[in-house]
This record gives sequence, C-alpha cells and structure tokens, in this order.
Amino acid sequence: MRFYTNSHMHSCGIDLHAKTMYLCILDREGEILLHQNIKSHPEPFLAAVAPFREDLVVAVECMFTWYWLADLCRNEGIEFVLGHALYMKAIHGGKAKNDKLDAYKIAALLRGGTLPKAYVYPPEMRATRDLLRRRLHLVRRRGNLLAHIQNTHHQYNLPVPPAKIAYKANRVGVAEAFGDPDARKSMEVDFGLIAHYDDVIRDLELHLERRVKQQDAHAYYRLRSVPGIGKVLALTILYEIHDIQRFPRVQDFLSYARLVKCEHSSAGKKLGSGGAKIGNVHLKWAFSEAAVLFLRKNPEGQKHLRRVAGRHGKAKALSILAAKLGRAVYLMLSKDRVFEMKRFLATT
Repeated sequence: MRFYTNSHMHSCGIDLHAKTMYLCILDREGEILLHQNIKSHPEPFLAAVAPFREDLVVAVECMFTWYWLADLCRNEGIEFVLGHALYMKAIHGGKAKNDKLDAYKIAALLRGGTLPKAYVYPPEMRATRDLLRRRLHLVRRRGNLLAHIQNTHHQYNLPVPPAKIAYKANRVGVAEAFGDPDARKSMEVDFGLIAHYDDVIRDLELHLERRVKQQDAHAYYRLRSVPGIGKVLALTILYEIHDIQRFPRVQDFLSYARLVKCEHSSAGKKLGSGGAKIGNVHLKWAFSEAAVLFLRKNPEGQKHLRRVAGRHGKAKALSILAAKLGRAVYLMLSKDRVFEMKRFLATT
C-alpha cells in the first residue's frame, strides 16, 4: 500500500458520480473552506476551486468516471491523486455514509498523508488498454455461446460434435442434427452470433497489433520472445503494466499482478494471507495462461514443472511457474533484454 504524503495548502476531496460531484476543500489546519455539490462538468469544477488554486491537490476514489477529471487537472496544472477503492476503508466502513461525508473523508485522508494511492494511467495509452479489455469481454461472450451449444446437445441427449466448433470449418451440419425446429433455430442463432464475434474480434486484434507497433513495438516483441506469451498475452501484459519503472522492486510487481500471497502476522505468529482481490486481475489471468502455454512443446519447461510439482504438487507448481514468468518479464522490461531459457531455468 502506498500513501500520498505530500503536504499542500489546500486539499480537495471529491465524491465523484456520473452527473454530480461533491467537493470538500480543507486548509492545512483541517478547516473546511468549501463544501459544495456541483455538476460533473469542467466549468463548475474550475469555478468552485478557483479561489483555492494556490498549492491545490485534488483526490477522488478510483471508479469509472475519473478519466475526465484527471485529464482536466493535468491540463490545468492541478495535482491529482487517485484513491485506491479497496484500501479506502475509512469511507466504506463508516457508520453513516453520504456524498458530503465521503468528500470530507477523502479530503481528510489526503491532508493527513493517509490516502492510499492507485495508479493514474496516462491518457496516451488508456483508450488502447480499455479497448483490449473490451476484447476480453467479447471473447467471453463468444465463449458463453459455445458453451450454450454444448449444453443444448446434452439437454437433447445428442452426441457432442467430435471436433471443436470454435473453428468455423467444424460447424457444418451441427445445427441440422436437432430434430426440433426451434432447437435448430436456437443453434443457428448461436452460430450466427459466433460468426459475427469472430469477425469483430479478428478485426479488433489487428487494430490492437497495429497500435502497439506505433506505441511500444520494442517491448511488445521482447514479450513475444517468452515461450507461451503470444500476441494477446503480450498485449495484455504490456498495456496493463504501461511503465515497469513504476514498480521499484520485483516484489511490488508480483504483488500487483496477484502472483504472490500477502502474509498476515501479529506478535511473530502467522495468521494466514489476504488481499486476494487487490491487484490487477488482468495480469493475474495473463500470467496464469502463460504458465500453461509455456509447457506446450517445451520439454525443458515440462521437466522443470515436474521437479517443482514433486515438492509442491501440480496446482501449486503452476502458480510458482506463473510467478517465475512474472519475475522474468519484470527483469526483461526493466533491463531491456529478451527471454533466455537457460537463465530462466537456472534461477530458483
């Protein structure tokens, strides 16, 4: 957990919503200078903070509408801090909760140096990252359609197609196997939607690959040098990290990617672990996928996994491999080098 500890003359906490925003501005002594509910729009915001622009810092909780405010503050030269939603327990755990109280609590945390920070992703690559996340949403919708086709076969006690219907060539005649016309129509609808998703996802991936070559082709191809990290995983890892230098240590990166557990202890006694939902779920998914794909057609990697599985079991061995890949990616990006299998297998 990282806190924003800089001291400012004016600390502004904002409870931000899609249509309205509640502002609370405190001075150095903690006196309330402004408590006001305004529209979520640049002009009302700039007018409200105008008397307090000298040495002003603005903080909001990380939620889906913060982009425009972060960009506005950046253009206006106002310090902006993004609060980590899961760490801000003082807001979520209060006995009373409303917009006015939330704005005050954010301002008080900011002024006291106890506001937990989240990363303010810069606008230059933000839209591309969001588009990549949108692709994952579409892929999951496509997967739901494929699962529905398989479940419908079980409902009607029909044999499941022997070949993978994820591929277009294997879909011929599948819908016609259903005698009921409505069930057949349901399958045709599913296949029609899947075909449309195929076209959309293919076009989206081509667009993303063109964009990454314009923005950071060097890092993209270095990630592709890792066995098991293909086009989509390389894109995901690159855009979810953005700048590897924001992680001062490899341990910080592994924690952010949810590849290690955080120990809870007190008085020298271990109390288990926690914080499983804190971190980047997309990086967790990418490295977990990469660990499985790393083993395909890779005898050296399979031998390494068997050795680790002998001590920890197969499930934990895959988690260890995912963390090991995360460590390798951190070193590759921070030291500007490509993947080396010999060095990777030699490290513990």
